[in-house]
Amino acid sequence: METDQRDEFRLTLPLMCEDNNKKEYDCTKIEEDESNHSPTSTSFFKTCFNGLNALSGVGILSVPYALATGGWLSLILFFAIATGAFYSGLLIKRCMDFDSNIRSYPDIGEKAFGNKGRMIVSIAMYTELYLVSAGFLILEGDNLYNMFPNDGFEIAGLTIGGKQCFVLIVALVILPTVWLDNLSLLSYVSASGVLASAIILFSIVWTGAFDGVGFRQKGELVNWSGIPTALSLYAFCYCAHPVFPTLYTSMKNKHQFSNVLLLCFIICTIGYASIAVFGYLMFGSGVQSQITLDLPIGKLSSKIAIYTTLVNPIAKYALMVTPIIEAVKNGFPCYLNKRVFGIIIGTALVISSVIVALVVPFFASLMSLVGAILSVTASIVMPCLCYLKISGIYRTFNHEMVVLVVMIFMGIVVTIIGTYSSVLDILSKSNVAANLRMLFPTGRGFYLFHNF
Repeated sequence: METDQRDEFRLTLPLMCEDNNKKEYDCTKIEEDESNHSPTSTSFFKTCFNGLNALSGVGILSVPYALATGGWLSLILFFAIATGAFYSGLLIKRCMDFDSNIRSYPDIGEKAFGNKGRMIVSIAMYTELYLVSAGFLILEGDNLYNMFPNDGFEIAGLTIGGKQCFVLIVALVILPTVWLDNLSLLSYVSASGVLASAIILFSIVWTGAFDGVGFRQKGELVNWSGIPTALSLYAFCYCAHPVFPTLYTSMKNKHQFSNVLLLCFIICTIGYASIAVFGYLMFGSGVQSQITLDLPIGKLSSKIAIYTTLVNPIAKYALMVTPIIEAVKNGFPCYLNKRVFGIIIGTALVISSVIVALVVPFFASLMSLVGAILSVTASIVMPCLCYLKISGIYRTFNHEMVVLVVMIFMGIVVTIIGTYSSVLDILSKSNVAANLRMLFPTGRGFYLFHNF
């Protein structure tokens, strides 16, 4: 029973690894079977690449909006969150050093707080993966509608609006990928996250410098009412901590892991901060939730940025939901046809994430909610709590315990105010949508999902 429970929790992400013969291949399975304790041998630079790929995500599109929401001074909070996330990454390494049997993030939760700890960490991980996958659909719908505006289509008297039409189309494109047993091809595509982030940054800077947009906006020094949203979106940028145990166990020289983390955080933080500053200078307080929506679509540089943005989520979607599928499959009797059952679960996840994307079609608000509840919990609060418990440092009073307690307290505060702000934002926008549906009915039917 214990083995089944451990096997239940897996995480799938693209990792570049090396076997003993130095032959490069794609390793999509984050956690090896518990029975196999021989780690793959990954070099320093490949581990850096894996770490950069884990940290480079769709959050890069929303950091200009986060900066515009909080003002220039919110950059201080951004660097504070980056520092805290880096330190909590080091704590994960220290937790694993206490027990060589720890192979994954849920293992750390179990070591610290037993089965309840494993369950809490796993729920946070899988919920975050699920909501981010729904965010992918919103992102695709927004950007496709921005490039190809249309009025949607009508089925049985119900008119489906343009953005929602693209969400449904993208979901149909993605659906077969969640049925695949071998995700190696998608892993290679999604492993280009580092390159994609670099292309987006370069394209945006090129648009501002050479395509007539310029960097003339001044922005606000601080916007206190927007600080909770800014904090949550900043935290969402650093939600890769569940991957760190795999990066650590796969390294040849584990004592270099701290240097890997430092290098990855420095590069990603510079990238996030750069695109935030450039985007804010280009579009000011009016920058949209995804900076690609502000780019002039007639320019080549803008098209490159938008097309790059569109490709990665399609490839990553299946990789995001596969751990959830595996967890559900392993939770049911072994006599079920795992292949068919996996297809059913994958289809259900796609359908449910489409519903989430249509009901809450607000990318920044949803990612802010994910950042506040899940990213802060998994990246700041849980590593600190687990380290306090595993190390036993809570029994003594010293400067390290003070730092950990302060981080836990601040993480809880950010979680509370960020969640409150995000929920209010979603509810207010949802009310507007409901009012618009009532005020603007169509002739032969009504808008099932009205664009606004």
